[in-house]
Amino acid sequence: MPPGAQRESEPRRTAGVLSSAHLLTTLGTCALVFLAAFEAMAVTTIMPLVARDLDGSALYALAFAGPLASGVIGMVLAGAWTDRRGPALPLFASVAVFALGLLVAGLAGSMPVFLAGRLIQGLGGGAINVVLYVLVARAYPAALHPKIFAAFSAAWVVPSMVGPFGAGLVAQYISWHWVFLGVVFLVVPALLLLLPALRRLAAQPAHDDAGPAPAGTASGAGAGDAVVGQVPEGTAAGGAEHGSRRSTGRRLAMASVVAVAVLGLNLSVETGPWAAPVAVLAAALALFAVRRLLPAGVLLGRRGLPSVILVKFLIAAAFFGAEVYVPYLLMDRHHFEPATAGLALTLSAVAWSVGSAIQGRLSTGLSNAGAVRLGAASLALSILIVLTATLGDLPPAVVIVGWILAGGGMGLMSPRLSVMVLAYSAPGDQGFNGSAANVADSVGAALSLAATGLVFHLLGAGGAFLGVFALTACVALVSVACAGRVRVEGR
Repeated sequence: MPPGAQRESEPRRTAGVLSSAHLLTTLGTCALVFLAAFEAMAVTTIMPLVARDLDGSALYALAFAGPLASGVIGMVLAGAWTDRRGPALPLFASVAVFALGLLVAGLAGSMPVFLAGRLIQGLGGGAINVVLYVLVARAYPAALHPKIFAAFSAAWVVPSMVGPFGAGLVAQYISWHWVFLGVVFLVVPALLLLLPALRRLAAQPAHDDAGPAPAGTASGAGAGDAVVGQVPEGTAAGGAEHGSRRSTGRRLAMASVVAVAVLGLNLSVETGPWAAPVAVLAAALALFAVRRLLPAGVLLGRRGLPSVILVKFLIAAAFFGAEVYVPYLLMDRHHFEPATAGLALTLSAVAWSVGSAIQGRLSTGLSNAGAVRLGAASLALSILIVLTATLGDLPPAVVIVGWILAGGGMGLMSPRLSVMVLAYSAPGDQGFNGSAANVADSVGAALSLAATGLVFHLLGAGGAFLGVFALTACVALVSVACAGRVRVEGR
């Protein structure tokens, strides 16, 4: 055989995410993820200062719940827009809205103006997350999706370690205003890094895609995993299955209902004796409306894409619903100082980053479905460890080790779930499915935070922590059961 023929028969190596072909795109997308994550983490540190300075203690909770709620609307709008027009214009608009929110919040002289900025910021931030999904699908070959989503996870985790401390320094020595205003000057360079990729995509047909990778390698899939461009029947979001839902106006209306319900859930504890009925009503309203924002069959756990999005919903609910009470437990039961109690979250964030890196390196050896099952089992085990430590009054080291395991499990499965959303999506449905995945994350976390807050409030000092961790452990165990359905039979 001629040497040239031999070379042609060899599989071509895919350029890495940091190769010259993808370097600017990788840096730009990761920078946007990092900045959005920094803002989310930093606000936790500076909000007491903001509330005191603007005399807004009564509206304190809305500063957190507001962006989460408005983000749902941004996700839906961005998903519809990117499916029709591609990611370029939606990304410019999303970043502009995000920056506008930062400016309004940073220049605010009253709490209502500050909250308006936070709502605008959430709208843009939610949209950015969805547009980046589509950008990844169209700018990178499918074989690189596990690696770029691992990079996104790392870009999100790092701010959880440095964001609160850095924001505290800025607020202490300069002003809390600059925690918002300073980021505006960083968003623009991040967007400029993406211009070459956006120009290339704008020159492609509206629904062009990176195309399917060679069989057995796309999306880092093992046997049984779908690849981009080969959408399993009944799992894609497009077609007649939910074509009637594609009206942008109707979906935006449902997103608005979800946003209002999320706000109601997060404020239900403040309604005194009406807390439980208000929470139940708001949760029912949120679940009714969110069905219209998701592919058919998600709440029923239909095999394939619906179960992928359901698992994202469940793990967000289990992880974030429990996480906010881990440092609280360490301070209340074991008398940790706040900085020391935060160590559990920092170590969990490091474990999340390590888990993401591991799954990226095992992209061809560990199937997507296998990574999801292993990660869900790790998360459930970790919350059960924390629950056992709480019940048996075990040493605080057990709680910390348990929560490190939770971070590792999230890092292992979160990037693969994102990969599978794209793998099960036809090019014209990447925006809708990316929006659905992000909506599932946000609504799952919001519902869980409201539910755990209500449980903590109702059970009081005696069983509050037990109730919280028992509830989130049950949710995590349901995610383990659903993890087996993310893989489509025969693929």
